[in-house]
Amino acid sequence: MTEPENARLGARIRAYRTMRRMTVRALAAEAKASASFISQLERGQTSSSIGMLRRIASALGLTVADLFNEEEELGHRVVRRESRPELRTSPGTRKFLISQRPLQNVEVYVAEFDPGSSTGDEPYTHGDSQEILLVLRGQVTLWLGSDGSAAAHLLRPGDSVEYRTSLPHRVANERDETAEVVWVVSPPTTSV
Repeated sequence: MTEPENARLGARIRAYRTMRRMTVRALAAEAKASASFISQLERGQTSSSIGMLRRIASALGLTVADLFNEEEELGHRVVRRESRPELRTSPGTRKFLISQRPLQNVEVYVAEFDPGSSTGDEPYTHGDSQEILLVLRGQVTLWLGSDGSAAAHLLRPGDSVEYRTSLPHRVANERDETAEVVWVVSPPTTSV
């Protein structure tokens, strides 16, 4: 890459890092790089391998393509229902990311559960953030805790519950109608 290209890439990395409220050291640790390398990269004083850019992008919650997309504004964005990115989930469940990259302080997901579907057979955890589950339609059962001591909560439209993502949890639709829920996670975790 040329010096101007390095400078533009570095400025975008710095902008995304700043939006995520990450320090240079934090980004370096997540990307398995030195802080001085990240600093030089952000100032356009060095270039990077694709492998390193993948690690930097991943640490920022982005793709490598996002790092080079100069047309995307870093401000507000509208996400149409038909354009929401769908995440792979359990059979009978559709999960969509509502918050857009780069994820800053919050992740928002919406999910639809067909009758009899769930987040999986086993409770799961992800990071140690605050999570809010809000039921929009239908009913779901939320289990909080380990298998032997999990507490079951039947949630109806408008009901919500807040818990730590480090607490094992599982959601299931045991009713005859499709259920729709929203998850709000802050700060973002690496996998939901």
